[in-house]
Amino acid sequence: MGRLRQITGTAASVPVTLFGLILVTFLIGRVMPIDPVIAIVGDHAPPDVVARVRTELGLDRPLIVQFGIYVARLLHGNLGNSVMTTHPVTQDIATYFPATFELATTAIILALVIGIPLGVIAAARQGSRFDHAVRVVSLAGQSIPVFVLGLIFLLIFYVKLGIAPGTGQVDVVYDGMVNRITGMLVVDAAIEGQWDVFWNALGHLVLPAIILAYFSLAYITRMTRAFMLDALAGEYIVTARAKGLSGTAILWRHAFGNIAVPLITVIALAYAGLLEGAVLTETVFSWPGIGLYLTVSLLNADMNAVLGATMVIGFVYVGLNLLADIAYRVLDPRVR
Repeated sequence: MGRLRQITGTAASVPVTLFGLILVTFLIGRVMPIDPVIAIVGDHAPPDVVARVRTELGLDRPLIVQFGIYVARLLHGNLGNSVMTTHPVTQDIATYFPATFELATTAIILALVIGIPLGVIAAARQGSRFDHAVRVVSLAGQSIPVFVLGLIFLLIFYVKLGIAPGTGQVDVVYDGMVNRITGMLVVDAAIEGQWDVFWNALGHLVLPAIILAYFSLAYITRMTRAFMLDALAGEYIVTARAKGLSGTAILWRHAFGNIAVPLITVIALAYAGLLEGAVLTETVFSWPGIGLYLTVSLLNADMNAVLGATMVIGFVYVGLNLLADIAYRVLDPRVR
């Protein structure tokens, strides 16, 4: 009963968080030095046309009324129309988000497969050369900007060595050959058995996924190492060693088993952070995801698209944090 009450309390905080996100997004749209009316009608539109469009959009009303209209539209799933594409923003996001999901999911899988073992082994060999190397690599991953790494990788592997495909999600010759099922090109190509498209799309996915994976791997590795150092200093580890258990069993079954639950929050934050990193990575690699959509919309003063994409990223952050918090409370008996 207590666990249910805690989960309910956590879930109850979500509407407040979402309301704050909506309010901040709304205010950003009003304080930015971009007139959405001018973006729609153009710089040379007659004053009467500008005034009419401003009235139709409700921008001539008091700010509190504008906010009420904004919230009402959001509740109906209406984020407005994109000036750039002329489509509803919700339709654009549904088109572009699967590519970001494909890239971010691939990156987080790579980060987990590599980052967690590195953190565990580095903690087990604290003070060794391996430990120092892992710490340097992790620090570099959190210090070097994502777009800089992306440009370096393109210069080395695409321009100089020629062993990686260029930018984009697939070569032009394969564009449009696969029907949109999930929106994730690699998955859709595999479903339809278009293996030429599959391998080509997978090749295009590798470099941006590695860049994003390194961005998250650094964080996951450092947190795993820190958690493991605390776990290995516990009395139950001394007891396990006194019982004659093998080093592998102590390391992975007892120590890592004890930190697995706290790592859920770390992984959720890292996965959400990939969306932020994807904005720059997708721009560098011309990856047709929500990050590129957000960047191009901002450059074209398409505020409906900018605010809609920002809102989606914020909702994903909130959702992942909520799921991580619930999982933490359910799985960790100490919290209960």
